[in-house]
Amino acid sequence: MPCVLLNLCEYDTQKLVKIKSVKLGSLKWTLNGVILMFICIMMLWNKEYQEYDFVVSSVTTKVKGVAKITSPEVGDVWDVVDYSGPSQGKNSFFVATNAIITKNQKQGKCAEVLPNGKLCQTDKDCEKGFSDQHNHGVQTGACVKLDILKKTCEVTAWCPIENKKSPRPALLAAAENFTVMIKNNIRFPAFNYIRRNILSEMKDTDLKGCIYHRYKNPYCPIFRLGDIVAEAKEKFSEMAVEGGVIGIQINWDCDLNRFFHSCLPKYSFRRLDEKESNRTLYPGLNFRFARYSTVNGVEQRTLFKMYGIRFDVMVFGKAGKFSFIQLIIYIGSTLSYYAITTIFLDWLIGTGCYSKEAKQNYTERKFEAVQDREECFLCVSFVDEDNLRVVKKSRKKRLQETKPLSLHQRKNELASMKTLLSVLQCGQSRSEPVQNGQSCGLKVDENLPSRHSGRQNPDTPLLETSQSSSPSWCQCGSCRPAETLQEQLCCRLKKGRCITSSPLFSSLVVSRSVLENTLLFVDPLAELHEEAQLRHGAYAQFIRWRFGDSTPRDALPVIPSCCIWRIRAKYPSPDGTYSGLRPFQAITSQTELNR
Repeated sequence: MPCVLLNLCEYDTQKLVKIKSVKLGSLKWTLNGVILMFICIMMLWNKEYQEYDFVVSSVTTKVKGVAKITSPEVGDVWDVVDYSGPSQGKNSFFVATNAIITKNQKQGKCAEVLPNGKLCQTDKDCEKGFSDQHNHGVQTGACVKLDILKKTCEVTAWCPIENKKSPRPALLAAAENFTVMIKNNIRFPAFNYIRRNILSEMKDTDLKGCIYHRYKNPYCPIFRLGDIVAEAKEKFSEMAVEGGVIGIQINWDCDLNRFFHSCLPKYSFRRLDEKESNRTLYPGLNFRFARYSTVNGVEQRTLFKMYGIRFDVMVFGKAGKFSFIQLIIYIGSTLSYYAITTIFLDWLIGTGCYSKEAKQNYTERKFEAVQDREECFLCVSFVDEDNLRVVKKSRKKRLQETKPLSLHQRKNELASMKTLLSVLQCGQSRSEPVQNGQSCGLKVDENLPSRHSGRQNPDTPLLETSQSSSPSWCQCGSCRPAETLQEQLCCRLKKGRCITSSPLFSSLVVSRSVLENTLLFVDPLAELHEEAQLRHGAYAQFIRWRFGDSTPRDALPVIPSCCIWRIRAKYPSPDGTYSGLRPFQAITSQTELNR
């Protein structure tokens, strides 16, 4: 019971329609071949068959070089201790390229320099004890001379105060010839793979003569600073004046498969700080530090404002290795690409670009239309027209005058016709004795007369209506007035004979013996004692004769008024009342009939 309630015991699958067409078949396999080629190219190009892991790394650097300084204030020669500066953080190193040095600073009183200082005329213009983040000291309240023309407020600070102008050219322009050795150790944890950018078999002599930009050896970890800045599209002499930030990118793109093993570092360089937007506001990179000493018991210091270039080493990378699971996942994810072929071909057929006949046939077979009660489609068959009409139920027009939505060729159901004629012959010979061992299943005459060439049976009772009393929409002269628009339907589209005058109508649709045999064929033990059973059986027999076992777009077949009243005249209701147009369960399928 729970299995039924939860639909666990059911399986749903899609309905497929096979179209036998050389053009569509060739187009389908051509598109599938192009998609398969695209999938294979992308799989090989992006190595989608591999499992990937990202790099974990550590970086250490070592700078070497000696520069001769032309300024006597800072000495003649600077080595790595002088220009390296303090630590700049993880995976970074700093090289000084320019400096402003203020020697012999002592704590005392001196005039504040511009633009940090405040211009004054008298002591009243200065506030004692005032200071802010832009001043070099605390104001004493006195107004003193800065130079011949200007006066500023006096401050208590380290005097003399630092000069603001940076020297040009840079004091350490020779730093472009310095070298740095970068040691990079990497690891891919998922594959337990460890490597570094210096081969284990390399010797000290190999490293001493190794410069990366000279030999372009990926395992040469020594770089000249001038070459690094040049690779970043900058000039070292210009950048050295105010400093900046250069990025050194190391990319490890490794293939760890046995036959395609490759794991080499690739270096690239670029400037990280934007020099143009910072040209007038805090340009470059600088910091300050001081060296203290005591002379004659008085503490003094030398202040250094260092400009330089900071190099940030950034390591990226991933390693790939063949994985059968990843290959299956990629194949599964790309199967959806083949839906492009189906979508394109469905669009090609559905828009009529391929063939209008193919569009209608394909749509009928692929899609099963289900209408609600608000939008009902009816199927109409005229005796003087070969096609079946599908019309929309209208509230303003008679069914006789409603324009068709689509026309459909009547199906040649010869097997069904043979069965009906066999029943017909059995019904006619039901009361006759069987002679010569013959059975009801007699051979059917293949040369049946057409529906237009039959001669009227003189024994067929005609309806008690005349051409003059028939409604305006009637074309055969045998219809009766109807209240609803859906019941105002004639058997003909133009003036002519009524279908009820056909001998086949009398023998196939309203013949009592044929109807009894037909009903007994469905239910062998049925008790046929009501006229309503035969009347409803006649309705179903007419639909099976004129519409077949199925109608286009699941439209509901409607019986013409003349045929309805001919059947009612043969099998009337005892009280003379009829239900009219309503859903009815026919012998073969559920249809909508006039009863």
